[in-house]
Amino acid sequence: VQLQASGGGLVQAGGSLRLSCAASGRTFSSYAVGWFRQVPGKEREFVAQISGGGTYTYYSDSVKGRFTISRDNAKNTVYLQMNNLKPEDTAVYYCAAKYALRSGARYDDFTEYPSWGQGTQVTVSS
Repeated sequence: VQLQASGGGLVQAGGSLRLSCAASGRTFSSYAVGWFRQVPGKEREFVAQISGGGTYTYYSDSVKGRFTISRDNAKNTVYLQMNNLKPEDTAVYYCAAKYALRSGARYDDFTEYPSWGQGTQVTVSS
């Protein structure tokens, strides 16, 4: 599966952005999709993940309650709604996909994902 992330930009603290991850392929509903973020000099960090059917969602503690991951399999797209953004959310955000037979499993290690989008920059000013 090929992925393309979009929707990043510059926003003030407290603002909102919605990222999109568009995928190619006919079996997109069989793939768990995760969002990760990375700042220079640091390892890629788990943000959120959604199961193939959309039933199960997981979040890092740093974004829980502020970010919401969702998907529309008819459009082969996963979304990350980011509210109440903070300067520490500034990073390049990547979406990633993993073929997942176990629909409820949590995949929060970036090394588990074989397919990646190109990344989109999110900058939150204070």
